[in-house]
Amino acid sequence: MARILVTSALPYINGVKHLGNLVGSMLPADIYSRFERQRGNDVLYICATDEHGTPAELAALEDGLEVAEYCRQQHEIQSDIYRRFDLSFDHFGRSSSRENRDLTQHFCRQLDEQGLIEERTTKQVYSRADQRYLPDRYIIGTCPHCGYEAARGDQCENCTRVLDPTDLLDPRSAVSDSTELEVKETRHLFLIQSQLAGRLEDWIGEQTDWPVLVTSIAKKWLKEGLHDRGITRDLSWGVPVDREGFEDKVFYVWFDAPIEYIAATREWANLDPEARDWRSWWYEAEDVRYVQFMAKDNIPFHTISFPGTILGSGEPWKLVSFIKGFNWLTYYGGKFSTSQKRGVFMDKALEKFPADYWRYWLIANAPESDDTDFTFEFFTGGVNKDLAVTFGNFVNRLWKFAQSRFEGVVPEGGEPGDAERKLVEDLDVKLADYTSHMEEMQFRKALGDLRAMWVLGNEYLTHAAPWKVIKEDTAQAAMIVRTGLQLVRLFAVLSWPVIPSTSLRVLEALGEDDETPNWPSGSAATDLQALSAGTPLGDLGILFRKILPEEQEALEQEFGGVSG
Repeated sequence: MARILVTSALPYINGVKHLGNLVGSMLPADIYSRFERQRGNDVLYICATDEHGTPAELAALEDGLEVAEYCRQQHEIQSDIYRRFDLSFDHFGRSSSRENRDLTQHFCRQLDEQGLIEERTTKQVYSRADQRYLPDRYIIGTCPHCGYEAARGDQCENCTRVLDPTDLLDPRSAVSDSTELEVKETRHLFLIQSQLAGRLEDWIGEQTDWPVLVTSIAKKWLKEGLHDRGITRDLSWGVPVDREGFEDKVFYVWFDAPIEYIAATREWANLDPEARDWRSWWYEAEDVRYVQFMAKDNIPFHTISFPGTILGSGEPWKLVSFIKGFNWLTYYGGKFSTSQKRGVFMDKALEKFPADYWRYWLIANAPESDDTDFTFEFFTGGVNKDLAVTFGNFVNRLWKFAQSRFEGVVPEGGEPGDAERKLVEDLDVKLADYTSHMEEMQFRKALGDLRAMWVLGNEYLTHAAPWKVIKEDTAQAAMIVRTGLQLVRLFAVLSWPVIPSTSLRVLEALGEDDETPNWPSGSAATDLQALSAGTPLGDLGILFRKILPEEQEALEQEFGGVSG
């Protein structure tokens, strides 16, 4: 039994996440975790809300809440949504936890002992009205390139140009709207990343099996040269800096956020300290395979910054074994945007369709090799063809026929023939491909294999035609229906990582109650004998309904989609 640690990029605390956030990290991490659990491996899937940094303070200010209370409420909201999307976190923590505070401060002390922390004086915008230094995103003004009047001091959301606060025209404080700004000196701690460049380059060079997307981004950053990075900020909310003279500062969010992976594991262990050992997953954990999932914008921080912290500490903390990176899920040719409320957000998605509809479509069209563009036409077509017709109709046809002609039980009688032997042979090929692609985290290919097995089932049922055979040979028809119902069970087991709610519904209707169905260990022939004749068929109903054209049009109008 292998030990596999899985983490997905931490969703930020400021509001409900959109579908792009889901498919870029949390959903594929969940599917992979479920798959490995089915295979009997010891899997620990860890995630958390990222609660520090400027956007959290601004969002709390906008809602009229203390930032700690805002983060508490938003953590509850996000936790509930992820539960309803069937994300199987072993623990969903918070970066504002005591555990993260202690570990972040520990890593800073270790880096300091290794000679990798330095105090430096820098210049930063100060607001006299607010009596505080303002991070880049606290400064709003007019973009000098496109004239957008609400550009922030780090980037213009309208034209996407990267900016410095001093680039803005008519700059003002995002806190008070005051224009009384000045540039003042302030002291900060810097991580001397330049001294870690060689070690990071060697480590990245060893990762020969990583996706090209991941290694190319990491190598680009290394080639451009690593700059020493400020790891503290003049903010009131965050992990406090435990260093004399820095009592009024906190750690930079991108320093403490990845450490939360370790801290969240510690949070998990502290819930049951007698049975759980967090250090065995992270410290001298040579037997652990550590897999990270994230979109491409997070890759530099997880291939350079966080490993730099680990390597620089001089301690035997676990480095990531494999990073699965994703491109963007776009929305009608543009970006999803949390701040601009553009696209489909997870809470609204669940108001329209069950989680399995979204889970299936998103992972079947995951932006692995390139960006994927979401449209409701594309979504509707995939759901209707694959879920409603290919899988759902296959199950429902068999179920109704067995209920009407075989008293609602798995029928006995008849012997498999050439058609069934050919079915097993074809299934074995596709099952091997599916397993291999799931192991390799090639999700689009894996879902192609899963669809192909559903198609094999439909083709078998069409050619075998038990509704015709029963007129002349009841025993032969019974064997065909029994084989079809065995296929239904097998498909439910294989589909469980992707559409867990539907799969468990099917398995429960077949009298099985295992919350984690075992992955097939050999030939499909074995699994096509799993159901005993006489097994009663429970109530099932329609698995997936088709999305109607008028519903598609209504969705496009509601969510700002533009057809064509």
